[in-house]
Amino acid sequence: MSAPQAGDENHDEPANVTYPPSAASETNTPARRVLSRRFFLSSAATGAAALVVAACGQSDPTPSPLPTSPFPTPTPRQPSSPLPGAGGPNHTYLPYVAKDGNPMDLGPEPTMTPTPTKTPTEQPPTATPTPQATPFPPGPPSKLGIFVGHNDPAVFDLVKTQGVSVVKTLELDANFVAEIKRASPHTKIIGRIALDQINLAAIDPIAEARRFVDAVLPYADDPARRPYFDGWESYNEPVAGTYDEMARLGEFEAERTRLLGDRGIRSVIGNFGTGQPPMEQWPAFLPAIQTAIQYDGWLGLHEYSAPTMYYLSSVEGKGRYPGVTPQDTGWLTLRYRKVYNEVLNPAGLQLPLVMTELGVDGLVQNRPGPPDGRGWQDFQGYWAENGYGLWGPGAYVEQLVWYDNAMRQDDYVIGGTIYALAPTAGWESYDIRGACAGVLQQYLSVHAAA
Repeated sequence: MSAPQAGDENHDEPANVTYPPSAASETNTPARRVLSRRFFLSSAATGAAALVVAACGQSDPTPSPLPTSPFPTPTPRQPSSPLPGAGGPNHTYLPYVAKDGNPMDLGPEPTMTPTPTKTPTEQPPTATPTPQATPFPPGPPSKLGIFVGHNDPAVFDLVKTQGVSVVKTLELDANFVAEIKRASPHTKIIGRIALDQINLAAIDPIAEARRFVDAVLPYADDPARRPYFDGWESYNEPVAGTYDEMARLGEFEAERTRLLGDRGIRSVIGNFGTGQPPMEQWPAFLPAIQTAIQYDGWLGLHEYSAPTMYYLSSVEGKGRYPGVTPQDTGWLTLRYRKVYNEVLNPAGLQLPLVMTELGVDGLVQNRPGPPDGRGWQDFQGYWAENGYGLWGPGAYVEQLVWYDNAMRQDDYVIGGTIYALAPTAGWESYDIRGACAGVLQQYLSVHAAA
């Protein structure tokens, strides 16, 4: 078992993930493989410039008479043999009178250099037209949401569609979140403050919970913010290396939920990274689930995959439009169904769920595709070469729509936030601003809340 890895303040860093024995089968006793997310990351317009030179013409002055030569007029003569390269024996040579009065041969008469033809201005290449995405047809309200790194106008282009279910944000500005609620009152907003990762091997869960609450209350209990935030996360993607560490995390989350809940502030517990925790550790987390149900809390999970969102799910290998049924599950995306079907539902603990991050993420390991791929932008070539769509933005939104269809099949799912719009530095290849957001905006506009 590898040691827990700390999460970046803006993204997930899962260390261990439970995989099936093979990518093509699932069992109830999967083998363990390592899945880690790294902590840190590390036209010209060529115009043909034609230089047009205009000749300024002037009339020639009247020539003066040539002076009379002091030498006798020479008799032209033909040389006995042509000069090398002079053009053959029939070429005419012109005489030249030397200072001694005798003619000299200088070679062939020069050919007049032709007037250069003006090179036509090179025309710029025809611009490649922006692909026109086929509009999505109208349908039921979407459960897709967005993860927002910082305030950006593109946030409101999406929110105003009334199709954004959830916004999770690191941007805690009161005016920003108030404007989201004004534009779309039904959209849920989840906040998270930046904290160093928790050390589950050494914490006192109760003392740690009180320390966390003291850190978050200046934001969560602020009268300017409180009306707009619907829930607060704690530590991002905690990783329990043992069953006992998971039990300590459960105790911490239960106490945090009680302390905030007594003030009327909702907690979003867990927020585990992709493929976390191992299925056998979930029972140790049930005390936190029970307390969250008591205080109207939510469970948070992260679900990513790569090179497509279908990888290691039961629809993998079914092509560009695989469809999804309530019976489909996965080890990365749709893993949440395993948690509910195998652990929570049998225990009578069906807590509302938010995928607080989701999308394509190349930091999952042991996968096909470009080895250095990170965010969705890095997989556009792979999708084009493997039949998932020639235009990357449209191909990505198709995969997100597939996941949206799955979430809509489960009543306990509130929604899921796409990572990311306007992310913080280092995560640019995940950014959906631009063409991708444009396609998503059209989809959300025809899947707005009723």
